[in-house]
Amino acid sequence: MRSIRAAAVGAVTLSLALTASACGGGSASGGGSNDSPKTLTYWASNQGASVEVDKKVLQPELDKFEKETGIKVELEVVPWSDLLNRILTATTSGQGPDVLNIGNTWSASLQATGALLPWDEKNLGKIGGKDRFVESALGSTGVQGQDPAAVPLYSMAYALYYNKKMFADAGITEPPATWDELVETGRKIAKDGKWGLGAEGSNLSNNIHQVFVLGKQHDADFFTADGKPDFTSDGAVAAVKQYVDMMAKDKIIAPGNAEYAQNQSLSDFAKGKTAMVLWQTASATFASMGMKEDDWGVAPAPVQSGAPGTGASTNSMVAGINMAVFKNSDNIDGATEFVKFMTGDAEQKILNKAYGSIPPVKAAQSDPAFNSAATAVLRDTLAASATALPQVPDESQFETAVGTAVKELFADAAAGRPVTTESVKAKLEKAQQQMPTK
Repeated sequence: MRSIRAAAVGAVTLSLALTASACGGGSASGGGSNDSPKTLTYWASNQGASVEVDKKVLQPELDKFEKETGIKVELEVVPWSDLLNRILTATTSGQGPDVLNIGNTWSASLQATGALLPWDEKNLGKIGGKDRFVESALGSTGVQGQDPAAVPLYSMAYALYYNKKMFADAGITEPPATWDELVETGRKIAKDGKWGLGAEGSNLSNNIHQVFVLGKQHDADFFTADGKPDFTSDGAVAAVKQYVDMMAKDKIIAPGNAEYAQNQSLSDFAKGKTAMVLWQTASATFASMGMKEDDWGVAPAPVQSGAPGTGASTNSMVAGINMAVFKNSDNIDGATEFVKFMTGDAEQKILNKAYGSIPPVKAAQSDPAFNSAATAVLRDTLAASATALPQVPDESQFETAVGTAVKELFADAAAGRPVTTESVKAKLEKAQQQMPTK
């Protein structure tokens, strides 16, 4: 996701989009049955520097689709702060779009509502078949063993981005490869109003992405093998504390970052206030903020020791955006045709180049644009050291509950209140109590 992201990956020329609409192929105003079946509604997540940027990126592609098929696509770009609630409301009310983008981490949760079209062998065949897609991207499309609830649209991974000038000014010649090295690097820079690492303490999804990866590095998954919450294990507590301690103890994250919600840490990075950020496919966003490619470098996100890989050396969640169809659409055939268009080889190259993301469609990855220094790190991470977030029905509740716990701990750190193993465990116990009971 984002995404996801949860994170936004945009540039002046790029962005993902999702369109708001009413049920049954209805209009964005909720018209429903009176709407022409030649019109689709599409909710797109806000992936660019602004909603307006996203519209400028997507509308030409939607116009192209209309010219090819005669089907008009009404677009609404939905901010990440609203997207999950909008989708959940739509699944219960029936007032949803025909086609929508979802953070890939939500796939299993939304699958459990029964509102989304299953991508069984027949439906996948309509868009070219399952084998067109990269395996890691397919791993975040729903519960293992069930037909996918969505298909991959954009693939992303976390990397460490660093400001070359700030590193040079501090006498740092190499990006950190481990967390200890990152903290040491951050301390050399965190002075005179500048900070070592950016964070977004009020961005619940980003909080989850970071602590999930740290959890893997501490042998914690946050869920048991049978899908039950396991938020208070020693590894989970250690992961959350390690992340928050970068503000509370290590002092490399600015206290004000506790209130950051979306893209503010990237803005600080672009302005030379922060030397490093952990982010998904951020190169396009930096361009939209006025940075030149020579201003920043990119390296694999840190591990505890050694090199990135699987298991305890995981250094990213499998990030990305999936595309789904509401089952009650009045135009399933048109919606499927639109998904086929957006996941086609040609369109995948166009859109992923714009976003700085990696195509989840194998054939599109052959384009030289996805072998640049910036994208190679992301592609290699997805192939070798990224792990999908738990594909369990309660994943979205996990993001809200644990993401909020991390947000509250960052608030404690910013206010100078102690962040201890006990206080972290108490927050995680509270989060686990908020999870649905079976």
